[in-house]
Amino acid sequence: MVKKGQAPRGLLALLAAWAVGVPALLHTFGGKEVQTAPWVHFVVVATGALIAAVASVGLTVAGARANDGRTVLLGAAFSTMTALLMIHGLATPGIIVGQNGVIALAGAASLPAGGAVLALAAVPAMRRPLKLAPVLAIQAALAAVILLLGAIGLAFPTAVPGVPAAGSVPAIVLLLFGLAFFAMIALRAVRTYTLTHRTTDLLVFVGCVWMGWALVPQLIMGYGTLAFYFGHGMELLGITLVGIPAALDLRQGGASRPLVGDLTATELVGAEEAFLGARVRALMLDLSEKDRSTEEHTRRVAMLACAVGEELKLPPTTLRHLAIGGLLHDMGKLRTPPGILCKPSTLTDEEFAAIKCHPEDGARLLADLGAFDREVLELVLDHHERLDGGGYPRGLHGDQIGLATRVLTVCDVYDALVSHRVYRPAWSQDRALGLLREESGTAFDPSCVAALERVLARTTDDPGWVATLAPVEAPVAPSRR
Repeated sequence: MVKKGQAPRGLLALLAAWAVGVPALLHTFGGKEVQTAPWVHFVVVATGALIAAVASVGLTVAGARANDGRTVLLGAAFSTMTALLMIHGLATPGIIVGQNGVIALAGAASLPAGGAVLALAAVPAMRRPLKLAPVLAIQAALAAVILLLGAIGLAFPTAVPGVPAAGSVPAIVLLLFGLAFFAMIALRAVRTYTLTHRTTDLLVFVGCVWMGWALVPQLIMGYGTLAFYFGHGMELLGITLVGIPAALDLRQGGASRPLVGDLTATELVGAEEAFLGARVRALMLDLSEKDRSTEEHTRRVAMLACAVGEELKLPPTTLRHLAIGGLLHDMGKLRTPPGILCKPSTLTDEEFAAIKCHPEDGARLLADLGAFDREVLELVLDHHERLDGGGYPRGLHGDQIGLATRVLTVCDVYDALVSHRVYRPAWSQDRALGLLREESGTAFDPSCVAALERVLARTTDDPGWVATLAPVEAPVAPSRR
């Protein structure tokens, strides 16, 4: 049985089979000459152009409404492919003109040109807000120039050389550039998938792989071969697999995450139902009903832990674990009696012993529910462990405590200190960081404390993990942290 949020095994098996099967098919049958009616090629190419056009219009309109230049830039990539595919289809010998060089030129350029614009959206300089008007103007001008040159080529077909010739040096160079562009996009999609575990993000990766493969028969095998038509089929499927997730993300009010490639781990926390699943959302609602302040604390801790994890350049899978583990680390308090959880005075030994059960209770609850990774269960179980062995419930020390757990521990303690609690006022940020520095190397990991300080130093406005009440200097009860 597939866990919630994981890619279906059938999809992974299909991708693996495709990766092995495509080269074998092309090698065995690709060079065979085939004769088809001109309208067959035209319909296949026109379908691809239509799908690209729909994606282009959707992305452009959504980007314009949201004043988001990067989304419009994605629309420009699809409009570029639309214009070139349209020219390629119309240049099919027997549709409007006879034999011509336009079909080779437009067909060879459609995917690499579109891939280049898609890859451009991930350039660091493009991650700053883009002015909408220039991007819209570039998109319109690029499509207009392509269509104008295509119209001229169709009007004077003999004037356009049939370049690049299949298998020629220019064709191979264009192939390498195209493969590089789609590899960049595919890597963005993989990173996004490791954060979200959404099947649609994996589909973008598959679509990029297929469009990359589509370049091979078109640029190496040549027009009129079985491989040429097979490549057009892969192109059509690839555009579809990239376009559908883009459309679904647009319905949710944003650009396609795997295409834009700038999803952060803190955003997973901000939209846990969309990115982390309905089960996480349901548990957070249960915790909020039990104790709103604990639910708010866990959300801040999760966001802060993800930010610190990104500062430490932890891999995307670990960041996802931090997002889920941060949100759910205090879930065991669902089983803590309210009279103990919200008691404004000092706890008795028996009451504190009940509080100390919440890591084990939380891990047991998540294990009983299923569908949570072992790393998440460890975060929930071990977030009160200390490097010197003075923590609970297992008394771990040193390397027995994973780096992600050390990150969560530091963020949990920091937020607890700077937040108002029923049994004490909040501490100031400086005082809380002072305690963490003082206990660095004994209780807390020094690299995690330093990363937390860097994250907090960069914060110029409320990032979502700042406690809402003003800090007041007062003694703290360590047993209640």
